[in-house]
Amino acid sequence: MKDLSDLVAETAEMDYERFLHLVKQAHNLLSTEKEGFGELQIEGRLVHMPPSGKAVVIGDIHGDLESLRHILTEAKFMEEASKGKNTYLVFLGDYGDRGTYSPEVFHVVLSLKTALPDRVVLLQGNHEGPEDLLAHPHDLPYNLQSGFGADWHTVYVELSRLFRSFYTAVLVERKCLMLHGGVPSKARSLEDVAFACEKHPVESHLEEILWSDPADGIKGTYPSPRGAGRVFGEDVTQAFLKMVDVPLLVRGHQPSMDGYRINHGGKVLTLFSRKGSPYSNRYGAYLTLDLSETFNSAWELESFIRRF
Repeated sequence: MKDLSDLVAETAEMDYERFLHLVKQAHNLLSTEKEGFGELQIEGRLVHMPPSGKAVVIGDIHGDLESLRHILTEAKFMEEASKGKNTYLVFLGDYGDRGTYSPEVFHVVLSLKTALPDRVVLLQGNHEGPEDLLAHPHDLPYNLQSGFGADWHTVYVELSRLFRSFYTAVLVERKCLMLHGGVPSKARSLEDVAFACEKHPVESHLEEILWSDPADGIKGTYPSPRGAGRVFGEDVTQAFLKMVDVPLLVRGHQPSMDGYRINHGGKVLTLFSRKGSPYSNRYGAYLTLDLSETFNSAWELESFIRRF
């Protein structure tokens, strides 16, 4: 396993063929994980993570290579994983778009996945969504064109194919559920989360998982100003968490001035892990979670949130 400085240095020398090979390698790897990998079990596109060890949870990166480098350096994930320690790295989605260094971020993330496949979990964000749910404006093609010239479209097609194999959510039994956006308000079982991609677009589960946002002081759901997903109230969160038997939802998707925010009486924790234009947050944040600990709300996790 290369160290982080080597991975980042490689991004300055990326060429079309090497990057394309990495994307295909990651896709082939993910296609073999259907029954699980390491101690993680897979149901559809839901990852069941055992309640032991540690997880470093990273929210939206959006092409911010410097923030990603800072998190990986400070969290010491690569050092601990390479020594065989029981540690996981969970990305909540939105790796590229909105940031100039999107190809470089994908290089680092996919290199980590291929080097430590049973320790790295890649979730799908709305910027990795299906074509009918894809975020706009969509900057990734321009980032790729800048890096790979006339070959950008081939890379983009392979990246889009890779996104279809990313996971929808991570469940840590009786601890928390991690996903990108919001709860699927019409879900009736955990299977609706696990097989949300297969049920799209007939059911709204995937759209809400990728696009929805929590709001305090409302009940039920309302149309989202984003143009997709819903804005949902604490009653929706409460019903969903009771159904999946966890006290807490950990998600990304929303820029937060302090790098994180807590909604719905401590039932929802939002992490936003990048800084800089076009967002105006003062801090980025990520979570170092002791999976063996018992916690009942996001307020109990504040000491494990790292801001930068």
